[in-house]
Amino acid sequence: MWGKVALAAAVLTASGAVAQGLPDPLTDTPGDPTRGRAVVVDRQLGLCLLCHTGPFPEVPFHGDLAPDLTGVGTRLSPAEMRLRLVDSRAVNAESIMPPYHSLDGLTRVAALWEGKTILDAQQVEDVVAFLTTLTEEPE
Repeated sequence: MWGKVALAAAVLTASGAVAQGLPDPLTDTPGDPTRGRAVVVDRQLGLCLLCHTGPFPEVPFHGDLAPDLTGVGTRLSPAEMRLRLVDSRAVNAESIMPPYHSLDGLTRVAALWEGKTILDAQQVEDVVAFLTTLTEEPE
């Protein structure tokens, strides 16, 4: 798993270009959309709705700092979603989205989180599986 992330980072560094995505899943176990949805709406784990809005009527107070997740399954490929989740800075160096599965370049990390990623590899794959189901465009 880390080998795949390291390889993608090495390609980015060597080419000087931003990769379009991470095409290979981080795990051998396919992502589960139901578990992925649970991560997205969990305000203690994913924190996605702090910045994003989307088709989650049961969750109040969505953020408006980031793109609407409605229809993301038609706008981005699974590889593009995976890269953004692992480390959105690979796409936009100024991104305020946290790197959910990378420790590269992090400073001022609370002791409790030192050496730990926000999401594990399976959770990343679960979120990707869920986001691919969001194919309805916003109204």
